[in-house]
Amino acid sequence: MVFGQVVIGPPGSGKTTYCNGMSQFLSLLGRKVAVVNLDPANDALPYECAINIEDLIKLSDVMAEHSLGPNGGLVYCMDYLEKNIDWLEGKLKPLIEDHYLLFDFPGQVELFFLHSNARSVINKLIKKLNLRLTAVHLIDAHLCCDPGKYVSALLLSLSTMLHLELPHINVLSKIDLIENYGNLAFNLDFYTDVQDLSYLQHHLEQNPRSAKYRKLTKELCDVIDDFGLVNFSTLDIQDKESVGNLVKLIDKSNGYIFSSIDSSAVEFSKIAAAPLDWDYYRTAAVQEKYMKDDEFVQQTSRMQ
Repeated sequence: MVFGQVVIGPPGSGKTTYCNGMSQFLSLLGRKVAVVNLDPANDALPYECAINIEDLIKLSDVMAEHSLGPNGGLVYCMDYLEKNIDWLEGKLKPLIEDHYLLFDFPGQVELFFLHSNARSVINKLIKKLNLRLTAVHLIDAHLCCDPGKYVSALLLSLSTMLHLELPHINVLSKIDLIENYGNLAFNLDFYTDVQDLSYLQHHLEQNPRSAKYRKLTKELCDVIDDFGLVNFSTLDIQDKESVGNLVKLIDKSNGYIFSSIDSSAVEFSKIAAAPLDWDYYRTAAVQEKYMKDDEFVQQTSRMQ
């Protein structure tokens, strides 16, 4: 049984940096890690990848040959990969005996909530190679500073979760830079736990463009609330404690924590139900570490 992560997220959310940092962290834990680059537009890799889609197809060649732009070219590349899935399976088979896999996917969000090719590639690998994968969806933390962008991030996260149908963890990346983007309207746990979104309505109405779509935004927020699926973890990829806590959550979601256990069903149930002591590290400790005390007091008063 092989475990791994499907790393996705919008452009600039830090997917490649995440794969680089995560592979180094897991290697320090004693795991043999293989990074699989499936982003044909990623031609400056900071990590050593075991498999590179550019050996199969190059985005620049596709754009030149078919007169496509970057978005159309990426869709073409994913379609081509789906049709040549045997190539990827052949590359993966020597690795699945003893490697933990990190799949670095393109940042074009349409591939993960609109088109079916990326999902098809993932599902075929899961079935044929018996993989246990968790989708790690990175969202840039600065989106929390803009209520409209935050709602858009929630919709993207929800749509992606429903489309991929994988164990799924949404992550606010670059949390160490949260203060560089401006003040948050509420405490950090409001955004990580996706609390009552009606509180955002007042802030949305301050923006003339957002106020114009007030009714639409309210209906979208109601959809997010009705599903009740989305929440966020936080990540500073340069902080080993932050990465370590995220790894614990990922290991529990894809079953890695059970892989070395030979126990009864009761013992498995105890481990599955055991808390990860995650809430504190996901919110309070992060806010204390990366946000100033005076801002914390100011934001607390807004919630009262």
